[in-house]
Amino acid sequence: MSSPSKRREMDLMKLMMSDYKVDMINDGMQEFFVHFHGPNDSIYQGGVWKVRVELTEAYPYKSPSIGFTNKIYHPNVDEMSGSVCLDVINQTWSPMFDLVNIFEVFLPQLLLYPNPSDPLNGEAASLMMRDKNAYEQKVKEYCERYAKAEDISPEEEEEESDEEPSDAEVCDSGDEAIMGHADP
Repeated sequence: MSSPSKRREMDLMKLMMSDYKVDMINDGMQEFFVHFHGPNDSIYQGGVWKVRVELTEAYPYKSPSIGFTNKIYHPNVDEMSGSVCLDVINQTWSPMFDLVNIFEVFLPQLLLYPNPSDPLNGEAASLMMRDKNAYEQKVKEYCERYAKAEDISPEEEEEESDEEPSDAEVCDSGDEAIMGHADP
């Protein structure tokens, strides 16, 4: 077993041992879904999203592809594909990071500190800059409509597309100042 394979297996096991529900796709360890809860004390609190994760053969040297499978209203998440515009995933990934960092640090920070100046969802970015109260209300409506635990049942897996979730779109995000770097 090569070093990247061992690391992939170790990181996946670490994620499964944490508080996240992980649903495997097929029999391999390269594609899976993670049930991700919106951060407490945020407008996303109470929402549950099914995030598709795809690990490449080059992981951890190349970032995983991630994308939301159920709808989320956010300037830096494409509403149709679920692709995420997050610098630490798309451009500044390091083997120091692992899967738990994505779900405990990177995605919560993305939801807490959206960057409307570098959007994948232009409507959300525009609304956020123009009318923050209306933006927050729309986020809450999406959480209520699309992000309930019962909305992400395992039966959805057959309906998922084969698209690469987060590498499909390119963004020039400056999130590293917000995100910081994970401890090794």
